Order: sequence, then C-alpha cells, then structure tokens
Amino acid sequence: MNIVLLEPEIPPNTGNVARLCAATRTTLHLIEPFGFKLDDAQLKRAGMDYWRQVEWHRWKSWSAFAENLPARARLWLIESGGGKNYNEAKFSPGDYLVFGRETAGLPRQLLEQHREHWLRIPMFNAESRSLNLSNCVALVLFEALRQQGFGGEVL
Repeated sequence: MNIVLLEPEIPPNTGNVARLCAATRTTLHLIEPFGFKLDDAQLKRAGMDYWRQVEWHRWKSWSAFAENLPARARLWLIESGGGKNYNEAKFSPGDYLVFGRETAGLPRQLLEQHREHWLRIPMFNAESRSLNLSNCVALVLFEALRQQGFGGEVL
C-alpha cells in the first residue's frame, strides 16, 4: 500500500503517519510544499525512531508525483463529500491512499478528476469540521489491509 500526504502542515501528524507506515510496511509519499521543515523536532518526536524503517519519497509537487506513478496505479482520494464511504471501496495492494492538508483538504479540481475514487469517512456531528489527519490515514489504511487479509502480519 501507499500513503500520500499532499502538502502536510502539522509535523506531529506526519510523524504519526510515518510511524503507522513503518508498522504496516506501507510506502509514504510526501508532496511539497510542507508546513514544516523535515528536521522539525516535533516531526521526529512523533515518528520516534521509526523514520529509518519507513520507505518514503519526497516529491516537489503533485505533478512530479503523478508523472512517476506506475501506469496502472490506482488513487483513492479521501475527503469529505465523496460519493461513497471508505469501507465501500475495493482496495488492492498497490493502491495509493491520498490525503490533503489539515486546514484545506484536497484541491477541488483533483477531487473532480478522480470522482469515481473519491471516498469519505462518515461523521455524525454537523458541527465537527474534520477528523485528525493521522487518525483518518489509520482508519482507511487498516480497512484496506483488512480487505487483503492483513498479509505479512507479525504475531
């Protein structure tokens, strides 16, 4: 699996996602610009010593990332307003789960280009604006891994 963070802004969220990727052997893609420096202490603290266990890639822009995708890559964009819940998707091992900035989400144009793969996480309180980014990544990633039988689990 692949996790894509488009223009992440909050170091602890990115660090937590890196830790999640290390534990699940999931590749992490970080797309600039970032709202922090990669040597940020909070980023390192949240990721702890897991950073060395993560296969990760840094991309200068969305277009640079997109140009390097494998021909059959399948992107799933997770953002409010999607046509179906994340648990209704049928995930495959090489899929890319794409998440946007903490304050702005994913760009509307990108969502419209991938409307058939635009997923939402249900929320039940209309006054709640959003869920924490690293929590969202964990929810969707573990659903994808569950669908694949949690292959490679270490007991």
